[in-house]
Amino acid sequence: MSATPQPVRRRHRTTRFLAVAAGVTTVGALVAALPASAGTSADSSAKKPGHHDVPRYQDVQLLSFNDLHGNLEPPSGSSGRVTENQADGTTKTIDAGGVEYLATHLRQARQGNRYSVTAAGGDMVGASPLISGLFHDEPTIEALNKLDLDVTSVGNHEFDEGAKELGRLQNGGCHPTDGCYVKGKKFKGADFPYLAANVLDEKTKKPILKPYWVWKKNGVKVGFIGVTLEDTPGVVSAEGVKGLKFKDEVETINKYAKELEKQGVKSVVALIHEGGLPASSSYNYDCDSPGGGDGISGPIVDIAKNVTPKVDALVTGHTHAAYACTIDDPSGKPRTVTSAASFGRLYTDTTLTYDRLTGDIARTAVPSANHVVTRDVAKAPDMTELITKWGTLAAPIGNKPIGYISGDVSNAGTESPIGDLIADAQLAYGKELDPGTDLALMNPGGIRAPLTYAARGAEGDGVVTYAEGFTVQPFANTVNLQDFTGAQLVQVLKEQVTGTNATSPKVLQISSGLTYTLDLTKSGADRVVTDSIQLNGAAIDPAATYRVATNSFLAGGGDGFTTLGQGTGDLVGDDDLAALEKYLLANSSATNPIAPPAANRITVINSV
Repeated sequence: MSATPQPVRRRHRTTRFLAVAAGVTTVGALVAALPASAGTSADSSAKKPGHHDVPRYQDVQLLSFNDLHGNLEPPSGSSGRVTENQADGTTKTIDAGGVEYLATHLRQARQGNRYSVTAAGGDMVGASPLISGLFHDEPTIEALNKLDLDVTSVGNHEFDEGAKELGRLQNGGCHPTDGCYVKGKKFKGADFPYLAANVLDEKTKKPILKPYWVWKKNGVKVGFIGVTLEDTPGVVSAEGVKGLKFKDEVETINKYAKELEKQGVKSVVALIHEGGLPASSSYNYDCDSPGGGDGISGPIVDIAKNVTPKVDALVTGHTHAAYACTIDDPSGKPRTVTSAASFGRLYTDTTLTYDRLTGDIARTAVPSANHVVTRDVAKAPDMTELITKWGTLAAPIGNKPIGYISGDVSNAGTESPIGDLIADAQLAYGKELDPGTDLALMNPGGIRAPLTYAARGAEGDGVVTYAEGFTVQPFANTVNLQDFTGAQLVQVLKEQVTGTNATSPKVLQISSGLTYTLDLTKSGADRVVTDSIQLNGAAIDPAATYRVATNSFLAGGGDGFTTLGQGTGDLVGDDDLAALEKYLLANSSATNPIAPPAANRITVINSV
């Protein structure tokens, strides 16, 4: 196949600058004074034998971020903003993100810190905008190399194109199908190690990539163990995880912490692509109020409570939330747990105080804070050059208009306007394939961004470009048709709030004509009010057959929707972005743009 860039997109999961921005510092219960000031000389009894001119305690700066998802350019709409709590109790939003600014912030943060290491918590690539996704995320790896990223864990999205492609991103080499994108230049791969301690090859039973990595400087040693969520197969297409086994996060981290200790590495940081849900969406919310970790819930809490005390800090991700908390380890000792939201909008600055005498982190003081990647600093010239290079290559495809909107089409809310628009597009496309198609369902994790009215380039306000559509739906899922009974359709809706989705509901976006009530004051399956479910004003008949359009990820039972994997009469169509493009071209024009849907098909009681 020619090396000419083609619109190759991911299969899916359906699913920081010291004085610029305020950050909430997590100290929690970590208040005991150090025996000597970190980074300064102590009395000779505190020095490691043979090192009388070296201070016992050395501060190590840990800079971290997570869930970049190939967002090289500043994200648009709500995806490019963070919320900040103000002293007077109000909140304000701040435009954030973009690697030109992230690079500047990280470089400023490192100034004066000789002992500084930069780590990430997974999902650096995958579900990426066109400037990266079109080129199989080579641009993002190139950007991370320039950012001086030292190490990252894998995330679920690193498996969107399978283990072999992940290996290519690590080790280099041109794409097996699309070849080399820059004439005469072979892709060199990541300068940093991807860690995949809990991802095993089913045949060899060994990790597919390094399980851990040790950072060393002047006798200071800090080990990093990297894992992704055990449920990665449930949020990635089956093809992406074929031949792989994903092990328990805690079991794996504890195993390798012991191994590192045997090698003399007692300071350990776990990079975990699994996360928590803070009680507030503000990046500087104090999730240690009233007590350590009281303001956070979700899978990371149990993980943090069970990971061995040998691990000194947890850098997490996956939930795209911002927090810097302390959660007690199994011995009852506070330990910092952080996440820097997503898309490069924040970075976390954590101070690890290394004890040269013991080789361990003195966890009497591990302050950590999230900082905003504001856009009021100078852009990093090398990143501007990178974006220009890849943007020029992508422009012939990305700048093509595919529709017109009269206002922002938001991706916020239990039911979102962009979710409704996508579902309507898939229903219309389904009817082209089979006039008997009744409805369409879209997974919320497959919607990666809003459509914004304001022009991002020279296309003009209200113009939707192919690049913008690609950012919304970057997974190359096909639109599939299947038959279900009415009883199965009701069960599908109940699976939004039961099973693996019980604690964190995944509310499907629905096409026009389908309506129902979601009562979140109730529990379990009762949250979907069965008697309220109607299609075109008529109650669902349990015995009738309904033709349903979904994407291929859902049609395979992804995101815990096992019933959607049991449909019959399968018909596979074109990819989902093509369906959206066709719908926008048919239903909008420069003089008659499409209005954002009202998002009133699901009546939500006590909305999440």
